[in-house]
Amino acid sequence: MNTSPRQKILIVDDEPDIRELLEITLGRMKLETFSARNLGEAQALLQREHFDLCLTDMRLPDGTGLELVQHIQQRDPNLPVAMITAYGSLETAINALKAGAFDFLTKPVELPRLRELVSSALRLPTAGGLSTAIERRLLGDSPPMANLRKQIDKLARSQAPVYISGESGSGKELVARLIHEQGPRASRPFVPVNCGAIPSELMESEFFGHRKGSFTGAVEDKPGLFQAAHGGTLFLDEVADLPLSMQVKLLRAIQEKAVRSVGGQQETVVDVRILCATHKDLEAEVSAERFRQDLYYRLNVIELRVPSLRERRDDIEALAMHVLKRLAKDTGQPEARLHPQALEALKNYRFPGNVRELENVLERAHTLCENRTIEAQDLRLSEGNCTADGAMADLTQVDNLEDYLESVERKLILQALEETRWNRTAAAQRLSLSFRSMRYRLKKLGLD
Repeated sequence: MNTSPRQKILIVDDEPDIRELLEITLGRMKLETFSARNLGEAQALLQREHFDLCLTDMRLPDGTGLELVQHIQQRDPNLPVAMITAYGSLETAINALKAGAFDFLTKPVELPRLRELVSSALRLPTAGGLSTAIERRLLGDSPPMANLRKQIDKLARSQAPVYISGESGSGKELVARLIHEQGPRASRPFVPVNCGAIPSELMESEFFGHRKGSFTGAVEDKPGLFQAAHGGTLFLDEVADLPLSMQVKLLRAIQEKAVRSVGGQQETVVDVRILCATHKDLEAEVSAERFRQDLYYRLNVIELRVPSLRERRDDIEALAMHVLKRLAKDTGQPEARLHPQALEALKNYRFPGNVRELENVLERAHTLCENRTIEAQDLRLSEGNCTADGAMADLTQVDNLEDYLESVERKLILQALEETRWNRTAAAQRLSLSFRSMRYRLKKLGLD
């Protein structure tokens, strides 16, 4: 970390003791400090000086720290602002993060946590290189992708928890990695975990670790995922699959910033940024009482939606070319070309599996094609997911009309659920069904 005197920190607090504590602590870090007692003084200093970080109390004599965050966001959005709040004012801190604050501290200020926050803020990449780096990894020039890149750029400069929503295969983990890699924790671990893949009886041990002898098979001490991600980012994929008992323990770990291993007597302090994702409608899961509302609000400080491939068809050609180049490099063969009709078929396909399905389709076609040219038939796309009208059913594929109609009904209902992020009410409206009729069909098809 560059700690030259040129790095300037603005401290905004009306309590002299707090200002002095912050000035002494930051001075020992060889940082230059400027202090303001109120909102007016802070705004005046911001006009005269360039700062690398601002620390502000929430309550000020002539306004609030939230107003200062908003003021800075409008005039210098690249300046990180950390909010100092009273202990237990979690809602205030969350509002600050939503307004654009980098992070928050609670009173009484813990000096190790203060130094950690300041060091993290000063490691932020300079604004300019972010968008270029994201663009190289997140392909596509469509408006939805341009907006997504802009949001990633902004969220990388924050420590706010982010809930990444989107359909399966749309690239949620890539988005999480980019947020991590473009932020101040880039040199620290990025630990992804699929919450649906861990057996429920092993979850506590996997997340928090265990001590030797704490249960049968615990032959040595083992750190958990939180400890492994210390200083970095913990990405909870398919977080909606966590059982309620584990949700309680996860909430406590996030709130207390500490974990206790299975069989352990003491808590271990952990510093992790939480990013989570699921293809399900998390709000609907809360309504159905399958997901805790308090955990939902703690994780969903900021929601970032990843668009489906259907919403950015203009990107399909660029994505396909990128995949074919990669396949040629991986196999050591000349690059295959897409026949115009094959490209048109891809653009007319619904891609329920999104980018992941596009990659699989092209990998199969790359193997099957002749003369290094991928024809439309090489793609082997499912007709049920093509958007072209007028296709007739192949009667040789229909053994039983009732079963066939039920399979079509199932596909359409699943498609509507995926397009509405598993919001049953919205899916029913999409299919012009009453909610009661939708509920009946879901039960009949075993989708409830």
